[in-house]
Amino acid sequence: MIDLDDVPAPQGDLTLKLLASRQDTNLYGDISGGWLINHMDQAAELAAGRQAHGRTATVAIEAMDFLSPVRVGSMVNIFTRVQEIGHSSIKIDVEVWIRLPQERNPQELHKVTEARFVMVALDENGRIRAVPNGA
Repeated sequence: MIDLDDVPAPQGDLTLKLLASRQDTNLYGDISGGWLINHMDQAAELAAGRQAHGRTATVAIEAMDFLSPVRVGSMVNIFTRVQEIGHSSIKIDVEVWIRLPQERNPQELHKVTEARFVMVALDENGRIRAVPNGA
């Protein structure tokens, strides 16, 4: 992983894009960290599933720091990048960037957090399986 402040632009592919809405807030009116982690996990699963050609599951999430709160009305963009493919595991870097509700420039994004998700490929019975070669 790289330091949070080293990269001024999103790294990887845009995997999920969603609107932060009022029902996703905590007591202070900010979007909860759990909501963001849930969607980051979904994005990691989508990216890993493409590599694994099927079902995957999260086995670990490496360190995560939140740089700023996410406000209602923010457009949340989740980017993923395959970092490493093992025998049965896939490491996915996940970054969250937002466009603030009042931002007029659609290209202006602000980084909120990043983490590395470790996923494993699963067979139809839920047992760990090998990731196909040349995935």
